[in-house]
Amino acid sequence: MIRPMATGSTWKSPLHEMTQTTATCLWNDSADLDELRLSLEHGGVGATCNPVIAHTVLKTRIAEWRPRIAALARDMPTATEDQIGWAAVELLSADAAALLLPAFAAHHGQNGRLSIQTDPRLYRDSGAIVEQARRFDALAPNMIVKIPATSAGIPAIEAATALGISINATVSFTLPQCLAVAEAVERGLKRREADGDDVSRMGPVCTIMVGRLDDWLKAVMDHEGITTDPGHLEWAGVAVFKKAYRIFRERGYRTRLLSAAFRNHMHWSELVGGDVVISPPWAWQQRFIASDLTVSSRIDAPVDPRIVDDLSRRFADFRRAYDEKGLTAVEFDDFAPTRRTLRQFLAACADLNQLVRDVMLPNPDAT
Repeated sequence: MIRPMATGSTWKSPLHEMTQTTATCLWNDSADLDELRLSLEHGGVGATCNPVIAHTVLKTRIAEWRPRIAALARDMPTATEDQIGWAAVELLSADAAALLLPAFAAHHGQNGRLSIQTDPRLYRDSGAIVEQARRFDALAPNMIVKIPATSAGIPAIEAATALGISINATVSFTLPQCLAVAEAVERGLKRREADGDDVSRMGPVCTIMVGRLDDWLKAVMDHEGITTDPGHLEWAGVAVFKKAYRIFRERGYRTRLLSAAFRNHMHWSELVGGDVVISPPWAWQQRFIASDLTVSSRIDAPVDPRIVDDLSRRFADFRRAYDEKGLTAVEFDDFAPTRRTLRQFLAACADLNQLVRDVMLPNPDAT
């Protein structure tokens, strides 16, 4: 059971306590408006949309969205189902962004943003990514645009930042990707500063999909018949995040790290205290709210060196993720979690097209 936040009550959920007593921020990993409203009640100050999220929300709320999609089809008489689907994504994102405007003002642009993802089919085309980023940035004053940390995405991140667009690097799992993102953002910010532009209200972040790295190492363990303590695999993403956070502070990068793809409570609890963002979906927020976990600063508590050593000895892909030079930029696209995640996002684009098709051209044979 989730304890209610009764009017006049002094009780605060663990997530709300975190947002009030530490530098760690909460963003909702969904653009569903009801979920976002609930997250805001517990201290949330941001939200996310991507093809998977968009398809899920539109499908779940099809009674609400069917007439809106039909209206888009009427207003765009020559548009493809793909174009109409992305127009629906823009509407969904703008709706969520409107809920976040008070937080955007209160946090001077560092939070209160709706994170909208560029089309994953563009992951190899820097120019196309930047053009879509410009369009998305114009949808609302508090947009932050998700760009993949692929070999083409890194220069797109620099270019978009130089244009004054706040970015959220996504499809990111490794320390080399995070460092490439942070350096690209710094180059973009310095270009703006050299032109006399203000960057103080920009809020770049770099996502680490901590759970997806864990997922992949578990798959490798099963495929290759590796024997290790299964609990060690729950720490892989956390270890990468903590090392990245330490390096970001040492080098003074102006990009915040964001934890996403939750698989266990440590993807939240071990990162509390840092000037970072945690971005769990509402279902995970419910679990955290109902938990008896103590809110305390753990971001600087190192992962047990024995766990890091074990993962490093047994898993080449952990070494690639944890070593600052484990991957070059040209290798980002071929890293297995990158390919896995891009395939999921690409499949969601097809699912979104099918949903729009069913509105535009209802199946006459359906009963």
